[in-house]
Amino acid sequence: MDNPVSVFWFRRDLRLQDNKGLFEALQGPYPVLPIFIFDPEILDGLPADDARVTIIYGQLQEIRKQLQHRCGSSVALLHGEIIPVFGQLAKDFEIRAVYTNHDYEPYARQRDTYVGQWLDKMGIPFHTFKDQVLFEKDEVVKEDGDPYVVYSPYMRKWKQALKESGGPKTYPSQDHLKNLIPHSRLPNPSLADLGFLPSSLKLPEYDLEPQMIRDYQQNRNFPSRKGTSRLGPYLRFGILSVREIVKEAMSVRNETFLNELIWREFFMQILWHYPNTVHEAFKKKYDRIEWRNDQEEFDRWKQGKTGYALVDAGMRQLNATGYMHNRVRMLVASFLCKHLLIDWRWGEAYFGEKLLDYELSSNVGNWQWAAGSGVDAAPYFRIFNPMTQVVKFDKDREFIREWVPELDTDNYPAPMVDHKAARERCLEVYKAAVG
Repeated sequence: MDNPVSVFWFRRDLRLQDNKGLFEALQGPYPVLPIFIFDPEILDGLPADDARVTIIYGQLQEIRKQLQHRCGSSVALLHGEIIPVFGQLAKDFEIRAVYTNHDYEPYARQRDTYVGQWLDKMGIPFHTFKDQVLFEKDEVVKEDGDPYVVYSPYMRKWKQALKESGGPKTYPSQDHLKNLIPHSRLPNPSLADLGFLPSSLKLPEYDLEPQMIRDYQQNRNFPSRKGTSRLGPYLRFGILSVREIVKEAMSVRNETFLNELIWREFFMQILWHYPNTVHEAFKKKYDRIEWRNDQEEFDRWKQGKTGYALVDAGMRQLNATGYMHNRVRMLVASFLCKHLLIDWRWGEAYFGEKLLDYELSSNVGNWQWAAGSGVDAAPYFRIFNPMTQVVKFDKDREFIREWVPELDTDNYPAPMVDHKAARERCLEVYKAAVG
C-alpha cells in the first residue's frame, strides 16, 4: 500500500474555517483524507424526516462543493458502526494518524475511548483537540480543583482566563486545504441511502451584526423582536467557530451577549464532571418528587393547547420551526414541571426531538434549572406566572397572535389548570420531597 494519509474525522465541527483539529491534521506530514461517519447508534430511532440530519447532510454537501472548487478534494461520507468503518478505511488507505475534535457528551466519550483503543492496537495515533469551546474539562475550576457548580464565579474565572490567554486564538485551517488528498470522488450516499427524507425545516439566518450585539440586552427577552442571534444551531453543528463568535462579542463589548456564550460552556463542563445528570437530578433529593406525569396533559402541553397563550405560542413555534425563544423556553419548562408536575426528563426528551439547536448539556442544564433540581437552579418556590409573563414580555400580544390566531375565540381552550391552585399544589409536592 503506497498511499499513506492522515484522516480528519468531522463531527460537531462542520466547517473549513478556524477548525482546530483540521488545522493540526493539515500541518502534518501526510495528505489528509476528510471523513464524516453517519453513526447508526445516533441515527437509529430518529424520525425519517429529522431536520437535523438534513442540516448535517446539507452542510457536508456544501463543504464538498467548496473543497472540489478550491483544491480538487472532497469529504468521504460513510455510514455504519464506527469501528467497522475505520477497519474498512484501514484496508483502503495506509492510515498514519487520525485527527478529530473533542466531544463531551457521555456517548461520544465512550465512543472515542473505544476508537482510541482500536487505533492503538492498529498502531495508529489518535489526536484530539479542543474546538467547540474556549475552555473545557478542568481548565476553569476552583482553586482546590473542584468544578464550579454556580454560574457567577465560573463566569468571572472564565473571563479572567480569557484575559490571561490574550483572547481567543484562531486556527486558519482554510489556508492549508492544498494538503488534503487530491480526490473529488469520495463516497457520497444520498439522504435516502441513509434512510432519511429531506426535512422542510431549514437553518434560521443568524445575526452577528454589531447592532444586534449592542442592543442584545434590551431586546433579548421579547419574543416578537428580532433581538437574538439565532446562533444555536451553528454552534451545535460547529458551522461557525465559537472562537470567532467570542471575538466578535468582545469587539462590540457587550457583556450580556458574552455571558450567554459562557452559560453554554458552564453547562458543558457540568456535563463533563457530572455525566449522571443526564438522567438524575444534580440535587439528589429532587428525585424524590412525586411527579403526576399525566400523559394527556403532557400531550396538550406538546401541542400548545394548555389555554395559556404564551406557553402555547412557544410550543407551536417549536413544533413548526425547531426553534423557541429563550425567554419562552423558561416559561414552558416551568409550566410543565411546576403547574403540571410532569418530570423534567419528559420535557427534556421532547425538546431533544424538536430543537435544531439541541445540545445535551445546555438542554439538561436548563431543564434542571427550571425544575429546581440542577446546579445554580431557580429555587423550587419560584414559579413563573404565565399571565404576568405576557404582560412583561409580550404585552401587545404580537408573538402570541402569530402563533395562536384563534385566541379570544371559542376555538381556544380554557386554561387546563388554575394558576393559583397549581402553584399551591406544586409547593406542597416539592416541600414534601425536598423539605
